[in-house]
Amino acid sequence: MRVYRCFAFMDLSGFTALTAHEGDEPAVAVLSSFRSTVREICSRRGVRIDKWLGDGAMLVSVQPTPLLAALLEIELALERAHLPLRVRCGAADGEVILHEGDDYIGHAVNMAARLCDLAPGGEVLVTQELARERPGWSSIREAREQEIKGFDEPLSVAVIGLANLGPSAAPCPVCGIPVDPSVAAASSRDSSGASVWFCAESCQETWQRRPSSSTVHQGSLRVPLMGS
Repeated sequence: MRVYRCFAFMDLSGFTALTAHEGDEPAVAVLSSFRSTVREICSRRGVRIDKWLGDGAMLVSVQPTPLLAALLEIELALERAHLPLRVRCGAADGEVILHEGDDYIGHAVNMAARLCDLAPGGEVLVTQELARERPGWSSIREAREQEIKGFDEPLSVAVIGLANLGPSAAPCPVCGIPVDPSVAAASSRDSSGASVWFCAESCQETWQRRPSSSTVHQGSLRVPLMGS
């Protein structure tokens, strides 16, 4: 069966060297933190972890924007966690064959894997076509033509990252991504009546489901519910 899907591959840049220099236990601790972060973010944003690949993962989504948002949030979360390694990501989309119900075969899968291989740590490298579907609080940092092994023609690719929104931006109270009213996907009011802006509706839903016993300011822009 042929279906449209968005794919991303990611891995921890330098994980093999970390294992060699620091030993197995520190490397496993880093890997556990990485996987825990990926699970939480993908679950909230509706992105499926198709498989774990040692120190990396393959992600699948029906829609492109949640996938790109998840990749950018994972980069931000791991940076704020001060892990000794950075994650590199590659993403592409297109029609593929869904084989035996749980395996994807096609050009888009191969392209996403190749882009991950080309990305340095801390970079999200995607096709320029897919970059048009990025969330409003992100930006294209670089666009270029890229030679890719196994592909006959150079591919138009883009590096995406968080946008520089200036002093008007405040962190989404769930994930900490900077947003302002011009790029926020949703808004609510906290218990004091102040406006709270969210990077995605899924973050708004998470915030609204927070425990009712929360303190007055928990979940407001002053005290983020998560990612503080």
